Amino acid sequence: MNIRLKPTPIEFWYEFGSNYSYLSVMRIEQAAAARDIPVIWQPFLLGPIFQKLGWTNSPFVLNPDKGDYVWADMVRECAKHGLPWTRPTTFPRSALLPARVALLGLGQDWLPAYSRRIMEINFVEDRDIDDAEVVASALEGLGLPAAELLEQARSDAHKQRLREQGERAVARRLFGAPTFFVGDEMFWGNDRLDDALNRCAHAV
Repeated sequence: MNIRLKPTPIEFWYEFGSNYSYLSVMRIEQAAAARDIPVIWQPFLLGPIFQKLGWTNSPFVLNPDKGDYVWADMVRECAKHGLPWTRPTTFPRSALLPARVALLGLGQDWLPAYSRRIMEINFVEDRDIDDAEVVASALEGLGLPAAELLEQARSDAHKQRLREQGERAVARRLFGAPTFFVGDEMFWGNDRLDDALNRCAHAV
C-alpha cells in the first residue's frame, strides 16, 4: 500500500507595510493550496528589526536609487501576477493596529482574507491602514465582530503579544519581509516563494 505523505508546511512572515509582502499575501494561499501545502501565517512588524540594524526607515527610503528601482519593479511584478497596484503616497505606512488584529487571527480561517484586505487598502486603495475605522470596516466586510476584536487588540496583554512576536522574528534572524521558512530553512523575498513551496513538497 502506498502512503502519501503530506508536504511540509510553509511558515510565512509578512508585514502589512511591506510592498513585497503584498505580492506574497495576495498569492500564497492559492499557490500553496494547489500543492496541498499548509500555510502558517506569521504577521509581524519590521520597524523593531530595522532599528536593531541601525536603520531609521525602510532601506527603500534611505537609498533613493534603490527606491526608484523598487517602484518600477512593483509595476512589473504586479503586472506579471495580475495584481492591481497603486504606489502608496505614504511609505512605509504604520501597521501597528492591523498587525495586532492579525495576531488574533493566528490559526483562524479568517486571517488570510483579512490580510489580503488590509494589503488591498494599503497598496491598491492607498488608504491609512492604521486607522481604527478602516480596520473595523475591513473586519465588518468579512462578517467579523469588529468592536470585539479591536478591543482585544488594544489590550495590554495583546500589545505584549505583538512585542513577543517581534522577539520571535529577531530570534529567527529575520531581516526583511516577506520571509518563508520550511523547517529551519529560510527563504527571503517574494521571488523566493515558489522555491520555498518546492522545498515544502520535497522536505518529507
